[in-house]
Amino acid sequence: MRGPGGRGARGGRGPALTALAALLLAGCATDHADPAEVPAHGPTAEGRLPAHGLTPSPPPSPPTATSAPPGPRPSGTEPAARRPGAGAHGPGPGGGAHGPSPATGAPGPGAPDLKPRADAPGPGTDAPAASPHPHPPPYRRWGLSEPLDPAPSTPDRPPRPRAAGPGLPPVVDRVPTRDKVVFLTYDDGVEKDPRFVDMVRELRLPVSMFLTDSVVGPGYGHFARLRAVGATVQNHTLDHTALRGLPYAGQRAEICGQQHKLKQRFGIRPTLFRPPYGVYDTTTLRAAADCGISAVVLWRASMRITDLRHAVGDHLRPGDIVVAPSRGPAQLNGTTLTRMTTRLLRRIQEQGLTVGRLEDYL
Repeated sequence: MRGPGGRGARGGRGPALTALAALLLAGCATDHADPAEVPAHGPTAEGRLPAHGLTPSPPPSPPTATSAPPGPRPSGTEPAARRPGAGAHGPGPGGGAHGPSPATGAPGPGAPDLKPRADAPGPGTDAPAASPHPHPPPYRRWGLSEPLDPAPSTPDRPPRPRAAGPGLPPVVDRVPTRDKVVFLTYDDGVEKDPRFVDMVRELRLPVSMFLTDSVVGPGYGHFARLRAVGATVQNHTLDHTALRGLPYAGQRAEICGQQHKLKQRFGIRPTLFRPPYGVYDTTTLRAAADCGISAVVLWRASMRITDLRHAVGDHLRPGDIVVAPSRGPAQLNGTTLTRMTTRLLRRIQEQGLTVGRLEDYL
């Protein structure tokens, strides 16, 4: 007689027998399988055996304290296999440990600075060559092709010129000397070109300035600067009046009056006198002597805009006295005293002469 649980017992043994048969069949199969394909870890986490011939992936290992966190690596720290140009054969073209970064093109750590310097010449250009004359000598700045020869340190000074009469000063238009010098004199004081001061200083040009007070006016400072660089100052009357024929008192006032003015301005009493227009008489000489003049100075050649006018002959001779015109640029077609002097100096050099100081020879 079956009890109440008979059917249930027989019903419970059915699934168990089925599972046992499956296990026996699996065991027989493993006896003939490749050992490499046999699972090493038993049932899966779900309690099921893995499929035949498949090995489950191992679970991910937890991060250790020394593992780098996930994320982008710093530049230059990629493994060698990932660095551009790196590998078994060394750095590739333009790469390597110091090569440019593939993202930015910037050089890697320790790379040499390959940027061109701001002062470096560009491609295909040469560095600028130094000027052969960064500071040209003074004679070149003033338009001369060679330096002006200095006058002899010991002048060949002639005996005192013969006086024009008893108690009268000599009248000279040249100095009889064997030195190859001529003398430059400038009248009135019309032009006050600052460049002329520079020329006198840089060329060490000995010049004599015969000044007229009414012409110079308030411009005595210009001639003080000329004196400071080596020029001398002499007498050319107060008002540029033609003296010949005037009474003694009038001539004396013109000459002595300018002596007094120059003494006030410069602290000196000139010893040379030039009568306006080169005209004079015995009264002029007597008045000049009474005012302390030792010589009356005329000229042998006068400067023109582009040439010279000679009183005797057609060229300069040693000892000649040259006078510059008593006019400014408005009367000289825009030229200047400085330009005229440059032309004269060229002419002097062409004739084998140089410039001497008149006062050293009289």
